[in-house]
Amino acid sequence: MNPEFKTVVALLLVGIVASLGKALFHLSSDADGSAAMVRALTVRIGLSVALFLLLAIGWYSGAIEPHALR
Repeated sequence: MNPEFKTVVALLLVGIVASLGKALFHLSSDADGSAAMVRALTVRIGLSVALFLLLAIGWYSGAIEPHALR
């Protein structure tokens, strides 16, 4: 697997976790932070879809090869 591809996947995963943490912060800290929480969760969904599409494109193009189960 290409090192740049691994870096992009890792950055997307970090972004997903950070967005989820931000949503948790807004959930626990403020009763009026619901708009910020929804925005953070929307960003998380967008990053998750981007990660899924990146993995699908990488697999289809041959940049990622699944391991054989034996």
